[in-house]
Amino acid sequence: MFKKSIFIKSIALAALSLLSSLGCLAWGMTPHQALIVFIFSMSILGSLFFWEVKLSFAFIGSGLFLMIRAVSLEEFIRFASLDVIIFLIAMMIIVGMMKEAGFFAWLITVLLRVKNLDGKKLFIIIMLLSAIFSALMGEVASIIVMVTTLLEICYLLDISPIPLVISSVFATNIGSASTVLGNPVGVLIAARGGLSFEDFIFHALPIAVVVLLVTVFLLFKWYRAYIQEISEKLKIYEEDKWFLKLISLPPDLRTKVSIAIFAGTIVLISLHHRVEVFLGLEENTMLMMFPVIAAGLVMLYRHDKARIYVEREVEWNSLLFFLFLFAQAGVIQATGVGGFFARKIVTMIGDHPSILSGVVLLTSGFFSSVLDNVVAVASYVPIIRSIEIMHFDINALWWALLFGACFGGNITMIGSTANIVALGILEKKTHVKITFMEWFRKGLIVGVLGMILAFLLVVVTSMMNGA
Repeated sequence: MFKKSIFIKSIALAALSLLSSLGCLAWGMTPHQALIVFIFSMSILGSLFFWEVKLSFAFIGSGLFLMIRAVSLEEFIRFASLDVIIFLIAMMIIVGMMKEAGFFAWLITVLLRVKNLDGKKLFIIIMLLSAIFSALMGEVASIIVMVTTLLEICYLLDISPIPLVISSVFATNIGSASTVLGNPVGVLIAARGGLSFEDFIFHALPIAVVVLLVTVFLLFKWYRAYIQEISEKLKIYEEDKWFLKLISLPPDLRTKVSIAIFAGTIVLISLHHRVEVFLGLEENTMLMMFPVIAAGLVMLYRHDKARIYVEREVEWNSLLFFLFLFAQAGVIQATGVGGFFARKIVTMIGDHPSILSGVVLLTSGFFSSVLDNVVAVASYVPIIRSIEIMHFDINALWWALLFGACFGGNITMIGSTANIVALGILEKKTHVKITFMEWFRKGLIVGVLGMILAFLLVVVTSMMNGA
């Protein structure tokens, strides 16, 4: 059965890649460009069909691009977005230090000591924490901390973890769109679109907050009985001294230092644009370098743990995949393939920025629901860059791509890395599985409604800026 499944996937992979290439050839591409589409399709679809060995397809596809002289080795390395990769490495080291110092466990216990805690308050706290943590330290690190904590709470209260895990993931994906730190796609969009931390605060954060509030309201409606059950269980532990002692962990020195380093990093990142202007530096230089400097301080402070942070806390497998994926996306732009699709899209839609934004947002959202959202965004970036070359205002398109990728990731169980990580932890620690339809029934509504709200708000914002 296993070998048969591999055979079917392999046939589907080859067939879909070949059809994509032949379709592009019939649509007017040159044979060389159609070959590039074939290799790119094989690389992307292969990594999705055989996720466990996705890095193999990224390596093979990249090698083939160089073999057919799609680009030179120097160009390929330049396209690899090392600035984004270095940023992610630094943030992972900082988050690793914070996890090891017990920062997140301490913060959770502080919030659990809220006076007159009931099901509604706990539910809101979990949703807010999920969104805030995701915005400040990235969706993957956030969901690991949140799901681990949720499972402990659910075990203590003897309740099902499924509703809380699903809700936390929804909030994580929404929150990841609110800052440049929240998601690898946000870092990529900021780097390629020339967007600053302040741009995200002014343009992305308000929309993410609106979508989060609507999502919380919907989840309140869907999980009314479950929230009431939490309230009843909390009453039992309200006077329990053991429970109160369990959630009363004071911060030690390492926790306090980790808070100071992390807070300082966030402040510096938020001011990066002003520092760059003051020092006359290239745009987004300090956005990428402030976390690197902070990570260096972390490894000096915890020199005994520095090697552990680098080896265990940095997701090297994912980062290498991103690196080769970004480089391949650069090949798509450099060889004119991205420009070809851009011209076709503009020809069909015309000079209608609102419609173009809607198309980018909705299609990237639905692609993100079946692909990993990093894969979807990396595929769209060369197309948007090509539209820019055609002298169109593409600022709204970057935000549309961001919201489509992040909010669309809520639609299915595989829509974002956070979803996959959360379900893996849930199954490993509790042997509980969430079915596709159990997720999809709620994820479809949350994802589509979030994208529609984001589209309307992006259009209104664009009109106001235009005025």
